[in-house]
Amino acid sequence: MRKYLLATIPMVIGVLCLFIKGIIGDEVLANGVIVEKNFFLIPLSYLFFFSGILALIFFSTVKKQNIAK
Repeated sequence: MRKYLLATIPMVIGVLCLFIKGIIGDEVLANGVIVEKNFFLIPLSYLFFFSGILALIFFSTVKKQNIAK
């Protein structure tokens, strides 16, 4: 179970980054230019989410290999 906790923490952080980005929102200036505050949260959330998925896949395959031996 501890292995899966290590895999779900980055996924939760990724979802929180997107949630925070949604709460902060964007601003449209008078001349029509969009100012995106904290745009870095979008790629950061993708990084955390996919690293959590990769960790989940890795831990599930390691578990299966240990059972087979």
